[in-house]
Amino acid sequence: MIYQTFAKLYDELFDPQLYADWAAFTRQTVRQPDQPLLELACGTGRLAVQLAQAGFDVTGFDLSEEMLTLADQHVREADVALPLIQGNMLDLSELPVYQTVTCYADSLCYLPDETALQTVFEQVAGHLTTTGQFLFDVITPHQTDDVYPGYMYNYRDEDRAFLWTSDEADEPHAVEHDLTFFTYNSAKDAYDEVSELHHERTYELSVYRQLLQAAGFNRVTVSADFGRQQPDAQTTRWFFVCEKGDGQND
Repeated sequence: MIYQTFAKLYDELFDPQLYADWAAFTRQTVRQPDQPLLELACGTGRLAVQLAQAGFDVTGFDLSEEMLTLADQHVREADVALPLIQGNMLDLSELPVYQTVTCYADSLCYLPDETALQTVFEQVAGHLTTTGQFLFDVITPHQTDDVYPGYMYNYRDEDRAFLWTSDEADEPHAVEHDLTFFTYNSAKDAYDEVSELHHERTYELSVYRQLLQAAGFNRVTVSADFGRQQPDAQTTRWFFVCEKGDGQND
């Protein structure tokens, strides 16, 4: 299960500025912040807490029990009202209708194929009000094809180390991340090693537009840099704002 093993270290090492940027994008985009918002793939709840503190009526939803355990800890520490639900975004049938649904950190890129992506889009559309908004981001083919192959990142402090390498996968616009953590075990006077292989896949912008339209989203706006720029050939992450009402794609 993605991040099941890494939840605590993932939480500690993740760049906090990204949460601030996602929170700002959400605040600037959502028209009705006082109405229910569902955050898919909420992870350890850092963003959900920030949104709750900003006055949003947030519910967090994630597949990983370990992630949600940390999210519950952060919710308690922040003393905010923030329900947390464990589940798979491929099936939202037990959930009510929301005014806003978000899914950030290119979480949709961990889905295996277009069929699964289409399913999520349809599930979200079915759980939005008629005036609701769906906000999400995904990495671009430029990121998977040009930036990630051969990428390496190493981190080390007194009692742990983190190694991250990325390379192309077999499918088009896909990449595999080899993540390895070393944590010092004082009882053994040695380092424990834990590794996982994460697979991400994205698609051409036209594919996202086609799948969104098929799911009932007739108004789709795409931007870059957390909504601050227009996309171009060097864009590494697209930001989508989708609505079911009549209208044109931007």
